[in-house]
Amino acid sequence: MNYADLCVNIQDICENTFTAEQLAMFTQQAEQKIYNTVQLANLRKNVTGTTSSGNKYLACPGDFLSTYSLALIDASGNYTYLLNKDVNFIRETFPNPTATSIPKYYAIFGPVTDNSTELTFLLGPTPNAAYGAELHYYYYPESLVITGTTWLGDNFDSALLNGARVEAIRFMKGEPDMVKIYQDMYMQALTLLKILGDGKQRGDAYRNGQVKLPVG
Repeated sequence: MNYADLCVNIQDICENTFTAEQLAMFTQQAEQKIYNTVQLANLRKNVTGTTSSGNKYLACPGDFLSTYSLALIDASGNYTYLLNKDVNFIRETFPNPTATSIPKYYAIFGPVTDNSTELTFLLGPTPNAAYGAELHYYYYPESLVITGTTWLGDNFDSALLNGARVEAIRFMKGEPDMVKIYQDMYMQALTLLKILGDGKQRGDAYRNGQVKLPVG
């Protein structure tokens, strides 16, 4: 479902006309809730970078949502996956940031002064060399409002449409019974999406066996 079709469907189902700004708000609010509820493999990215010797910080991508994995790559191409810890652990375990070694841990750190709008990673211990870094992460895709088509709209439009309808009916101050109906339909679609993202995409028949229903 592209954005034009989504806007038509929202208005037809709600039997109301909305401004372009309102339709964009409904869509973006629904997207935000979905992307923060389900971890879809389809919404993962892979980027590479480099640490700096003596610099305990590593920049996060601008569209970063959450980490899937972070690895360092040495000169021989060997991967070492870092363990996620909180900032307090790294500060306490490695109290002297000028003491350098191969990092073993990372934490999501607040913005630094030269990039006040984005997060950074704090590494522990501070890198003793320039290592390659490979980050797999969940990201915020560009909104359907901007692109016209997205993976979510093309592959799981029931979650997006029903999520946007919930935002629309609340905006209209709809009757409680109608709000509940829309919310229930949204939760049904979201449950199916979670089965995909948090279930099916995290296993296979070899490891988990095939799904079997009991027969009488």
